[in-house]
Amino acid sequence: MSALADLLARLRTQIDPAAIVTDADIIAPHLEEWRGRGVGRTPFMLAPSSSEEVSTIVRLCGDAGVSITPQGGNTGLVGGQIPQGEVLLSLKRMSSIRTIDATADTITVEAGAILANVHDAARAAGRRFPLSLASQGSATIGGLISTNAGGVHVLRFGMMRDLVLGIEAVLPDGQILNGLKSLRKDNTGYDLKQLFIGAEGSLGIVTAATLRLFAIPAAHTVAIAAVTSPDHALALLQRARDETGALAAFEIMNRLGVELTTKLPNVRAPFEAPWLALMEFESAHAEGFAAGIEGMLASALEAGVIIDATIAPSEKAAADFWALRELMSAGHRAVNVPQVSHDTSTPVSAIPQFLRTADAAVERLSPGARTVAFGHAGDGNIHYTAIAASPDAAFPAEAISLAVHDAASLLGGSISAEHGIGVFRRAELARFKEPVALRTMRAVKRALDPDNLMNPRVLFE
Repeated sequence: MSALADLLARLRTQIDPAAIVTDADIIAPHLEEWRGRGVGRTPFMLAPSSSEEVSTIVRLCGDAGVSITPQGGNTGLVGGQIPQGEVLLSLKRMSSIRTIDATADTITVEAGAILANVHDAARAAGRRFPLSLASQGSATIGGLISTNAGGVHVLRFGMMRDLVLGIEAVLPDGQILNGLKSLRKDNTGYDLKQLFIGAEGSLGIVTAATLRLFAIPAAHTVAIAAVTSPDHALALLQRARDETGALAAFEIMNRLGVELTTKLPNVRAPFEAPWLALMEFESAHAEGFAAGIEGMLASALEAGVIIDATIAPSEKAAADFWALRELMSAGHRAVNVPQVSHDTSTPVSAIPQFLRTADAAVERLSPGARTVAFGHAGDGNIHYTAIAASPDAAFPAEAISLAVHDAASLLGGSISAEHGIGVFRRAELARFKEPVALRTMRAVKRALDPDNLMNPRVLFE
């Protein structure tokens, strides 16, 4: 009997048969990278319903020397959730909201809980979980933790790393790390939960987490302003932050990105401009809130920082403004020519220089190529895509990526702001990560997973 057949036989005696999936049609959607960048393969899929079942699965796989690829909502952008021969471990059946403590501002959820459902559960308790991103209808908490997701409210609330108070995880030897504390202060040595946040499943399987909640704002609005350059966008950012004290999100979009996205059905932009800045404001106090936003925009217009602006008159209009931003990836993906995308971050003040350097490099390497730049300017994270001038134009994608990443790195930036490394960015990590940091990461991996059975293809080549 082969090792896989023996493993399957052992699993059938020790876990719920419903957790074992061998039907190819059921497995197939879990093997497709959602942007069409490849199809995976797996001998079978396991979908446990408890941390104890995950522990049994990991222990038996370890005994058999069989590797595991964990998967949440399959919304990852760097290929880390797609198996290539490993056993696929789906957390989709572990989706419970375990507890909510509105007084302590905490919610404890299982790894397969969908982000939108966590939003709903928090709101039903009169609280708010602030992480928000375009894929929140399918992204799961375990995946968001494993990739240290960011989203649009990092400016005010931080990354996923800042929102996690405690973690339950299954270690590579099958032990369960019971770390579901809700403490703000716990100074008892290493903060072990941080090892699993951003580790992409390479150090163990996150099975549940305790997350921070916040008050629902009493006042909220969304505005879009037109600016002539990224430099003016940063000037607006500073004004919006300093003059209102209520800025929750600040996104920018260049003209090409807006033009391509408005070709999608039912997507509109309020006006044409070289750059648009999308701002979200919120406050615990409604009195004077709207007047403060209007006054800030009026002073920015008078000072020449912006050339136009509009405030969403309704929740529907606010949602439409956000749709323009959230559908931007879909907008340029529809262009049927070669393109290459990047998820960079730099110090906020360096965004204009990064864009100038990256644009010049793209033009040098692929004359006539166009670029889409958009993203979280409030925290320095720009999503930058180079698009070939035509289907048969010279377009050295690898050289373009290296040049874009060089532009970010030389400004003290990162080649991955919020999407992770996964499989697609392993070579760049080896090139751009500081050598001592990379050696330390490898040492941690060897210490916890000496046989390299946990998501073995991510992070390291």
